[in-house]
Formats: sequence, structure tokens, C-alpha cells
Amino acid sequence: MPEISRFLGIVIAMYYNDHAPAHFHATFGDYEIGVNIENGSILWGKFPRRAERLVLEWLALHSDELMGDWDLARQRKPLNRNEPLE
Repeated sequence: MPEISRFLGIVIAMYYNDHAPAHFHATFGDYEIGVNIENGSILWGKFPRRAERLVLEWLALHSDELMGDWDLARQRKPLNRNEPLE
């Protein structure tokens, strides 16, 4: 699972063989969610409310870069790291 960012205990990753729609995985302790890159909807899983808000705030800042990473993953090329939320 290529990690593309890490901040405030949250790890953001993308799998090379994942299915559409374009999404990323976020983990926080024992929690995991899948997040649609295009609209920010939670595809599966559950997160504490505050951690979910932080992930969505980070997504708003990096959605274009994440779509680029999604395209790279489809081509099985190395993914780019994204700046953490500060």
C-alpha cells in the first residue's frame, strides 16, 4: 500500500490494483475509510468525526494531485507524496 501522506496520526494511501471510482484509503488507529477523490464521499468504513473532517480538509487542498496519483497507480508507476495537513 503506497503511502502518499501522513499527518496527525492519519495515513493516506492508494493501492495500485484498486477499483473505480478514483479513491484513496485513510487509516487512523484501528479505523479505515475509503474516500472518493472527486466528491469527498466516504465509500466505506468509519472514522472519528474530527479525523474525518481533517481528511476532507486535506482532500480539498490536494484533489488535483490525488487524481494525478490515481492515474499513476492505474499505470503502475510510482506515486507522488502529498504535503501533510498542517
